[in-house]
Amino acid sequence: MRLTILTVFTVLFSFNSVNAQQAQVSEIQHIQTTIQFYFEGWATSDTTKIGKAMHSSCQLKFFRDGQFTNLSRAEYLGRFKPEIKPWPAGLTTRIVSLDITENIASAKTEIDTGKDVFTDYFNLIKTNEGWFIVDK
Repeated sequence: MRLTILTVFTVLFSFNSVNAQQAQVSEIQHIQTTIQFYFEGWATSDTTKIGKAMHSSCQLKFFRDGQFTNLSRAEYLGRFKPEIKPWPAGLTTRIVSLDITENIASAKTEIDTGKDVFTDYFNLIKTNEGWFIVDK
């Protein structure tokens, strides 16, 4: 009897572990899709794609030329020219690392233009509408 209970427990635990792993893979795919919208929008100046990746409350922070800058989503999107251009030759993008805890994630990304490499750290939140970048 004891062996049977242990076997049942092990099987049930294994199913839960597999389900949790499958859920994690699904969340990774959804986050990758969100970040890919950002990459594509950034590369082609398509603010619709970038906007789709970013939550309305998103704040973008950076330090350049000795100055700290904090932009709202609208201010950031306003910096792009309204024309949509083709993906630049030689431009590569990648997610360097990804950390997920329930409905919160952090991603380190790179955009390599061939001349410059931009490293971004995104904080993401999963809402009822899906995953969004809430801070860069």
